[in-house]
Amino acid sequence: MGMDLRVVPAEEWLNRGRHSSHDGERDLGLMVTDFLETGGGGSGGAGSWCSSDSDSGFPDPSYLSDKIQYLKYSVAQHETEVLSAVRTLMLTIKEKDLHSVKSGTCNASCIRFYLAKLLRLSGYDAAVCSARWQGGGKVPGGDNEYIDIILSDTEVGQDDRLIVDIDFRSHFEIARAVDSYQRIMESLPVVYVGTVARLNQFLQVMVDAAKFSLKQNSMPLPPWRSLNYLRSKWHSPHKRHLGPIDHQGPGMFSPGLHGQCAENLKRLQFALQVEQESERFMKKSSGFSRRNKSEIMRIQGALAP
Repeated sequence: MGMDLRVVPAEEWLNRGRHSSHDGERDLGLMVTDFLETGGGGSGGAGSWCSSDSDSGFPDPSYLSDKIQYLKYSVAQHETEVLSAVRTLMLTIKEKDLHSVKSGTCNASCIRFYLAKLLRLSGYDAAVCSARWQGGGKVPGGDNEYIDIILSDTEVGQDDRLIVDIDFRSHFEIARAVDSYQRIMESLPVVYVGTVARLNQFLQVMVDAAKFSLKQNSMPLPPWRSLNYLRSKWHSPHKRHLGPIDHQGPGMFSPGLHGQCAENLKRLQFALQVEQESERFMKKSSGFSRRNKSEIMRIQGALAP
């Protein structure tokens, strides 16, 4: 069985439907309200709501930007091939395809399930993973949904698990972001495809960048943007699903319920096209390959422990 979760931004918890965890939603809703009303102090003071990590010694934004580029482009060949397949399939999905996925008001589940179906038809062991975790300490409870792909290596007798998150950047949106943070966030891949280990490195960079940005506005890091909360989205116990659970029952499906999902699909497809055009432009630039290799080597050396 594979593991998985769907990343759910904290803001979404305040508007979750009837299928969410009511206890977790209520806990996070109270936490958000308390955080906003007390300016991040909470009932136990600022330290009780802030990340446990130190606020001193923020990495320079240029260093974080370099690290994002290194993480994006220093990728194993098989991950690059899967990313290419995911991008291609994402761009083939039409709004009418979502109507065949009977999952009601699904918060983009229909896109994930249809993409997972296309991946299976392409020969990949893909499924939608759902996870839920209980809150504890400074980490709010929640649930998440994403796709995973299990790659079997018969030579070494070992499986490799790749995470596929179709709206990766949305997990890192913060209030009053400074320009350097916005640029770092927009440099993230539109769709993340890769191992959990590489995902953890992205999460650490974005938490450091968020701390830097929020510090410029004298704002603490809220608990739903902490590293532990972000990690919970992909590290919590999960179940793999080959098809959606139809909570509405037979005969109650309405295509109109997918209006928001259709808009999300258009937004993601547009962002993917922009990302691919940008990459093609860079590759066409004179000497790009040579500069890219030397830049990756420079960044790799700078980031080495």
